[in-house]
Amino acid sequence: MEALITPLSISLSSSPLTSISQKPPSSSSSFPPLTTTPFFFPKPHKHLTHRVQNSKFGNFLDLIPENKPNPIKFDINWLDPSSKSRFDLIVIGAGPAGLCLAGRVARNGIRVCCIDPNPLSMWPNNYGSWVDELSTLDLDDCFDKTWPIASVHIDDNKTKYLDRAYGRISRKKLKMKLLNGCVSNGVKFHKAKVWKVDHQEFESSIVCDDGNEFKASLIVDASGFASSFVEYDKPRNHGYQIAHGILAEVDQHPFDLDKILLMDWRDSHLGNEPSLRVNNSKFPTFLYAMPFDSNLVFLEETSLVSRPVLSYSEIKSRMVARLRHMGIRVKRVIESEKCVIPMGGPLPRIPQSVMGIGGTAGLAHPSTGYMVARTLALAPILAESIVECLGSSRMIRGQPLYHRVWNGLWPTEKKLTREFYTFGMETLLKLDLKGTRSFFDAFFELNPEYWHGFLSSRLSLMELGVLGLSLFGHSSSSSKFDIVTKCPVPLVKMMGNLVVESL
Repeated sequence: MEALITPLSISLSSSPLTSISQKPPSSSSSFPPLTTTPFFFPKPHKHLTHRVQNSKFGNFLDLIPENKPNPIKFDINWLDPSSKSRFDLIVIGAGPAGLCLAGRVARNGIRVCCIDPNPLSMWPNNYGSWVDELSTLDLDDCFDKTWPIASVHIDDNKTKYLDRAYGRISRKKLKMKLLNGCVSNGVKFHKAKVWKVDHQEFESSIVCDDGNEFKASLIVDASGFASSFVEYDKPRNHGYQIAHGILAEVDQHPFDLDKILLMDWRDSHLGNEPSLRVNNSKFPTFLYAMPFDSNLVFLEETSLVSRPVLSYSEIKSRMVARLRHMGIRVKRVIESEKCVIPMGGPLPRIPQSVMGIGGTAGLAHPSTGYMVARTLALAPILAESIVECLGSSRMIRGQPLYHRVWNGLWPTEKKLTREFYTFGMETLLKLDLKGTRSFFDAFFELNPEYWHGFLSSRLSLMELGVLGLSLFGHSSSSSKFDIVTKCPVPLVKMMGNLVVESL
C-alpha cells in the first residue's frame, strides 16, 4: 500500500464487484526499485515480540537489500543564496505534495522556492493507487505496472474479487513530471534542511542548517508527518499503520499475475506458531502483494491500524511465518521498506502561520492510510487559494492569508466528513481478527459507488450516512453485535465533534 503503500500511500471507477475464475496469463514488467525509510513513533504494544525459527525456506530477514537509491538526473533551477532573494512562497520538502504545490503556484507568476535536504533524491516510499484516481489527474502515465483486478482473502473459504484497476506508481516518472512543472514555471531550489521558522506580522523567515536565511509571505510545510513546524492544540491521539515490505526475487509464488492482492486476512500460516496466532487474533495483520512476474514480487505485511503502534518485530515475525507457509523462498531482497503512517487524530490548529500539505495537514485517510492521490488532487485547490492572496493586487498577507489558505484546504464540509472517516478508524481499532474479517466482508458487498468513494475520500456527509446504514444492513449478526457493543463511544465522540465543527 502507500508505504502503507498504503498500504501510504498514501488512493483509490464505478464498476460492479465481480467474481473472476479464469486463470490469468503470464506477464512481466521492469520498473525502478523500492527503498527503505526510517520512522520513529510511539512505543509499540508490550509483549508482542516473537522469534520465528528458520525453516528450509530460510529467513529473508537475514538477507541484505541489494539496491541503493540513486538521485535523479535533472537540471533544476538552483537558488544563489548570495542573491538574498525574497519569495512569495517557500515550500519545505520536495515530496509529491511539495513539488506539485510549488509548480502549481509558480505557474501564476508567484515567486516560489522549494527547500529540501536533497531535492533530487528518489522518494523512499512505495506508492500504490487505484488507477482511476490518477487518471482523473492526468497522471495515468505515471504507473509502471497495473493490475485489472484486486483480490481480498477474507479467510480460507472466502475471497472477493474487486473489478477496479490498481497500479504501482513509478516514483521516478511522477517525480520527473512534477520537477518539470516546477522548472518550467521558474521554481528555485535550495539544498538544505530547515531548522527554524519565525513569523512577523506580514512575513515569515526560515533558517537552514547551512546558515542561510530566507524570507517569504507564506511558508508551506510539506516535509511529512514528523515535522514540528505545524502546531496542534489537541492531543495527537493518532492510530498507526505499520508495515514491513520487500521487493524480492523468489523461486516461485502463488499469486495470479493479473491481480493485486490487496488484503489477505488468512491466519492458517500461524497454526504452528501459537503465540503469534493469539496475538494476531487480537491485533490482526494482512499480506499485501504486487506480483510483477513469476519470480518478482513486492510483499508487505501490514497492521491496518493500531494504538499504540504494533511492534515492528511482531510484523516481521508474522511475515516470515506467512511466506514459509505459502512456500515462498526468497532468493534475493532487492529493496526493503519499513513504513509507519499516523492515521486519524486531530487536525492541526486552524488557522496558523505555517501552512501544511500532505502529512502535515492531516490528509492521510483516517481509515486506510492512503494519501498520495488525494494530496495530488488537493494541491491545485490549495494553490488556487494561495494565488488568490499572493497574486492579487490587494496583496493579502498575515492572518487573513493564513485563514484563507487553511480554510480553503479544510472547509467545514471536509472537516465533517473527516470526522466520519476517523470514526471508521476508531471502529477498526475495536475489532479483533474475526470482527475485521466480518467488516471487510460486508464493506466490499456495498454498492461500488460507496466503497469506491469511501476509499477515495470523496463522499459527502449524507452519502457517508447512507454508507453506514447500508454497511450495517450487509453485516452479519456477529458483526452487528460488534458495532452495537464496541462502537457507542466512538460514535458519541464523532457526533460531538460534528456538532463542534458545525458551530
